[in-house]
Amino acid sequence: MKTVRWAQLDGTGLEHLTLDTQADGIVIESAIVGENDGEAFGLMYRIECNMQWQVTRLAVRLAGGIAFDLRRGDDIDGAPDVWTDAEGTPQEMLNGCIDVDIMATPFTNTLPIRRLHLQPGERRVIRVVYASVPSMTVSAVDQAYTRLGPDRRYRFEGLDTGFEAEITTDDDGFVIDYPGLFRRIV
Repeated sequence: MKTVRWAQLDGTGLEHLTLDTQADGIVIESAIVGENDGEAFGLMYRIECNMQWQVTRLAVRLAGGIAFDLRRGDDIDGAPDVWTDAEGTPQEMLNGCIDVDIMATPFTNTLPIRRLHLQPGERRVIRVVYASVPSMTVSAVDQAYTRLGPDRRYRFEGLDTGFEAEITTDDDGFVIDYPGLFRRIV
């Protein structure tokens, strides 16, 4: 089991995360106290991945508020990367996404970094499930990751927003520094 903590640099937030690699996959659980545009929130999330770091479940709960539970898998006809809610209702706008991005955490950058195995100089465009907090809305967005060199620096691009950041990770792909937003403290 791995434990990581991050401090929010653009507010007063803190995240405590545990990652457990099990025989059949990876389970990530985290609690965040944070703020977005001055609005304070508490959030718990659970992400489940297969051994290839492909997300199979995203469950998010806002303290005292809304929750959602999304699952990714193949449909009955064998189509891959199909999303449903916990009751099995199709979430077609999310189909084709493998990774997720919860705006309140740097951890979700680890998912594509681990899954893509980028070589120095390589850039990949991906489509992700983007969860906005504290509004608790989800959408599908395009993002890109570029490995900048032999060290663990990556350029993250939000292609729908024009946002860019250079992030530094450890050897396991966990963000150490996300300038202006997060810094790893444990």
